[in-house]
Amino acid sequence: MRGGSAPHARHTAERRGDGRHHLAGPGHGIAGVGGCGGGGQDRGVGPACRSQPVAALRKVVKAVSRLADRPLRTRVLAAGREQPAAAWLTGLGATLLYTLFSLTQWYRLASPSWDLGIFTQLAKAYAGPGAPIVPIKGEGFNLLGDHFHPLLVLLGPAYAVAPSALTLLVVQNLLFGLSVAVVSRAAIRLLGTAPGIVVGIAYALSWGLQSAVAAQFHEIAFAVPLLALGLEAVLRHRVVPAVVWSGLLVFVKEDLGLTVMMLGLVIAWRLRSVAGLWLAAWGALWLVLSVALILPALNTGGRYDYSDRIDVGAMLADPTSAVVDLVSGPAKYHSLLLLLLAGGFLFLRSSLALVLLPTLLWRFASGQDGYWGPEWHYSAVLMPVLFLALVDGVHTLRTSPRPVARTASLFGVPLAAAASLVLLPAQQFAVLAEPETYQQSERWDAAHRMMALIDEGASVESGVVLMAYLVPDARVYWIGNANPAPDYLIVDADDWSWGPVRPADAEAHAEQLYPGTDYTVDFDEAGYQLVRAER
Repeated sequence: MRGGSAPHARHTAERRGDGRHHLAGPGHGIAGVGGCGGGGQDRGVGPACRSQPVAALRKVVKAVSRLADRPLRTRVLAAGREQPAAAWLTGLGATLLYTLFSLTQWYRLASPSWDLGIFTQLAKAYAGPGAPIVPIKGEGFNLLGDHFHPLLVLLGPAYAVAPSALTLLVVQNLLFGLSVAVVSRAAIRLLGTAPGIVVGIAYALSWGLQSAVAAQFHEIAFAVPLLALGLEAVLRHRVVPAVVWSGLLVFVKEDLGLTVMMLGLVIAWRLRSVAGLWLAAWGALWLVLSVALILPALNTGGRYDYSDRIDVGAMLADPTSAVVDLVSGPAKYHSLLLLLLAGGFLFLRSSLALVLLPTLLWRFASGQDGYWGPEWHYSAVLMPVLFLALVDGVHTLRTSPRPVARTASLFGVPLAAAASLVLLPAQQFAVLAEPETYQQSERWDAAHRMMALIDEGASVESGVVLMAYLVPDARVYWIGNANPAPDYLIVDADDWSWGPVRPADAEAHAEQLYPGTDYTVDFDEAGYQLVRAER
């Protein structure tokens, strides 16, 4: 484990000969120089002696002024030269790969959940601008009463420029690609160019990120690069960036307050900084505020909707069984095994691995088995932690005085790379090797001709599959909620969200569902039925 930052700063000053080192040298008017407070008998305190510290201070001010006066272009170029180009190329390649996958989903009308439609409505509302009212979740539903994610207001400008659900997919891919560049950069700086690029590629293809890309947009898209940037700053012993990047996580999702608490404790211990304790307190504060006050206040039901996911009472009543249940179940074993393999095992050598615990604990403690396995987007926030812990673990072992440890360091990166390749055929991106993946849905044209018949700004009730495509031009409701009578209703014979039985007659279904409103068929083709209310 690394020591405090003071020895590091001292050794750095000696190596680079920075201002602090030279100001202690001859001719700079500091104590012990030229008989002015020095070792001679005359410890002069006359005007000449008193003026020397002032002259030295003036030199420092002039030096800082010259630095500040450097043209912005010069400073930007200097900062750019410090960046490993290979890291950014790896991030760019990952972004293009993720976007390719997203485009194949988009043109195949592949919608694994209603979340893309929900977040598209949120982005549309923020672009308004306005409160994130999301009718898909219910009439007048404020999405800030569902999960605490105020940072998603940043989606508003992007959506205003390109009003489409596809914009959200591209934004997520860019954010994930940024995290790849950051992880690659940290790995190159600590391990060297070749191993660093390998780590970056393994991270880009990690099962957690693949699953998140396939699950389409979620708020954790912002958490992934923030975690990467915060942990990279920890590895570079930079307290302020580590605290700032990590502190923003509380505005991505309420459960990340737990992660921020752990990050703060790691920073306090590892960097010997009290700022880490303040960061931990910051995470605890926003966790309590969001769950106990903000979310219930904005929720239409006046409560936190996910408070029943973990039965705290039962866990306290029988802690032994709770601990056993926490680590029991094939899905949990699967997730843990994948973490061990993807992290090349050596991530356990790093204190950064502690940051994995909050997310794993709340997921495994939940009664919802959908949280336990490696599917969906829930493991994306684990990936930057896992791979930067691997980098740190390998670097620590490399510099160990023990030959066994140095030998062990040789296996971390190759193991992670091998695991990435071996797991690839069973992961989401495997379909990119299949020619049919690149074929547009046979129903694409019919779907868009049908949607073109819907008046702009009209309300439409739909299943999940077409929601995200409808949101830019219509007020969209989900078929599973108690909605006001919509202007249009779509029945899609191939939409999985209808369940095992789809209405054969959309007109009769709509009139039965909304008595007193007459509907007329406007479109009936390729398994789509669109009915319009006669008003």
